[in-house]
Amino acid sequence: MKSRVKIIAKALRLEPLLHEEAYILYAESSLSELMTAARLLREKHVPGNEAGWIIDRNVNITNVCFSQCKFCNFCRRPGDPEAFITGINEYRQKIKELFEKGGRQLLLQGGMHPSLGLKYYTGLFNRLKDEFPGLLLHALGPPEIVHLARLENRSYHYILEKLVKSGLDSLPGAGAEILVDRVRRMVSPAKATTDEWLEVMRVAHIMNLPTSATMMYGHIESAEDRIEHLIRLRDLQAKKPEGHYGFVTFIPWPFQDKGTVLSRKYGVYNKTLMSDHIRIIAISRIVLNNIRHIQSSILTTGRDTALMTLHAGANDLGSVMIEENVVSAAGSSNMFNADELQSIIREGGFSPVLRNQKYEIAE
Repeated sequence: MKSRVKIIAKALRLEPLLHEEAYILYAESSLSELMTAARLLREKHVPGNEAGWIIDRNVNITNVCFSQCKFCNFCRRPGDPEAFITGINEYRQKIKELFEKGGRQLLLQGGMHPSLGLKYYTGLFNRLKDEFPGLLLHALGPPEIVHLARLENRSYHYILEKLVKSGLDSLPGAGAEILVDRVRRMVSPAKATTDEWLEVMRVAHIMNLPTSATMMYGHIESAEDRIEHLIRLRDLQAKKPEGHYGFVTFIPWPFQDKGTVLSRKYGVYNKTLMSDHIRIIAISRIVLNNIRHIQSSILTTGRDTALMTLHAGANDLGSVMIEENVVSAAGSSNMFNADELQSIIREGGFSPVLRNQKYEIAE
């Protein structure tokens, strides 16, 4: 068995770690040891003293979803009195408010509605881009692409190509949860499988569509599953064509358990601590040797934890989320305005940089 010193030396050379090596570091290293290695790797990937942030707005297309994931309090079944599909006038109002606050990006997601096909989404995207030419659409995610491909009996490439032509600018890494089918069958059995999620992203990378990757941890998964998740992302990133965006960033976030089926019916609660999230950020920076940016989800972890992650490999604190409905429905209550987010970054000893989804400096 390799010593941790040799494994860390290998990671610092940006060489891909084996599953066993990554697990040894994750399970056996002290937090300070992991943070030190991750901080050195952050400097290799993102030299300098800057930390990113973004202004965007999360608008939900619909809350109707056939998936009914056990961690989601937001979704409704068709016919439910609380079911909705967002109308164009509401989009107009929300986008105008976004622009007034200095944002340009709309994180556009929602449930997998059984009656909304590809034509609905291309029509929506075209209309929004026609009315708001400066708008950036960071929209849908692999589960929605899999769903639309099934509805239309078309390939992932066909679906993504039509969406891009109608205005899709980048594809979020939503619905990843844990990329281990044993876990997915328990928490989100109707959602895309691990291989389907990865295949959508593989196609997106070939098309040079910028993407992100996520991980929801702190429910029924094991430490080995977390490492497997990271390695699957890293290995897919290694296959992207040279010069293509691939996964621009990785964002891990802790399961929000309040009122969820997992907590009410199965007694599954998120018992992770601040130190656990810092450890996750650090091991992510160490294992993901080919993903440049690591974002700390301040929305789900809060101020103090997010600040510490800037010294554990993260180089971004995420969004001034003008609107968010999904994780807040399960107990998250961390919202920050632009001044607060920049102040947190400065308190950590870094210079705040406003950026877009591609991690380019925003005008």
